[in-house]
Amino acid sequence: MLVITRRVGETFYIGDNVQVTIADISGDKVKVSISAPKEITILRKELVDAQNLNKESLQSASLPIASLKSGFKKLTDKK
Repeated sequence: MLVITRRVGETFYIGDNVQVTIADISGDKVKVSISAPKEITILRKELVDAQNLNKESLQSASLPIASLKSGFKKLTDKK
C-alpha cells in the first residue's frame, strides 16, 4: 500500500489517465476530485461492499430469480 501526503490543490496520478486532486480539507474530512475516462468505474467502498453482499445473497437464495420476478409481478398485478 502506498501512503502519500498532499495539500489542497495538489495532485497525484494513478496510471497514465486517472488524476486525483485534493479539493478541500475541513476537520477530519477530505474532498477529492477524480478525473478519469468514462470507462473507469469509480465507487465508494461502502457501495462496492453493498454490491458484493447483494451478489452473495442472490447466489445463496433458494428461489431462482425467475420465480421471484413472477411472484413480484403477481403482487403488483393485484393492485
